[in-house]
Amino acid sequence: MIRIVDIILVLIGIIILMPFFIIIGLLVLISSRGGVFYLQSRVGRFGKDFTLFKFRSMAVGADKKGLLTVGNNDTRITSVGKFLRKYKLDELPQLINVLFGQMSIVGPRPEVRKYVDLYDENQMKVLNVRPGITDYASVYYKNENALLALSDKPEELYINQILPAKINLNMRFINNPTLVNYFKIIGLTIKEFFC
Repeated sequence: MIRIVDIILVLIGIIILMPFFIIIGLLVLISSRGGVFYLQSRVGRFGKDFTLFKFRSMAVGADKKGLLTVGNNDTRITSVGKFLRKYKLDELPQLINVLFGQMSIVGPRPEVRKYVDLYDENQMKVLNVRPGITDYASVYYKNENALLALSDKPEELYINQILPAKINLNMRFINNPTLVNYFKIIGLTIKEFFC
């Protein structure tokens, strides 16, 4: 049932948001060298890799200097990218991933292979479901970059504290994947967007 709701909401979303896709795409192209989209390999359902779509918010090749974005003043982020990231607009192209069946609107955020390889047996359960655009962890850790910026060792903080906490939050939906919870998470996400 959730897959059917995903498809309906995504088709409506793409139709409504198409003018914003075009405007954002032009702003990304004008503001810095490189393409409109940033494509990154992420780990999806059953541990299979897939290509995640985002609007490019960083300079070309920035991911070679580290996978984590630390703070809002990371010099790799473009001027337009700062705005896109602040309002999570860089995530909009993931509607395409949902349409392809690689993601759901609601589900655990897909990680890069480097961090998935660190999961213990219990944490691997997040790979039994489609990853999502938003979840409880996305709402509660909306300022993750700011938290990482406060640390002398941001990657250690992410691996040892933030990642396990996010996976625990993921389990709230995975263990109770109802339409009520699905729409509750969407509602919380929209609320956080406007706060």
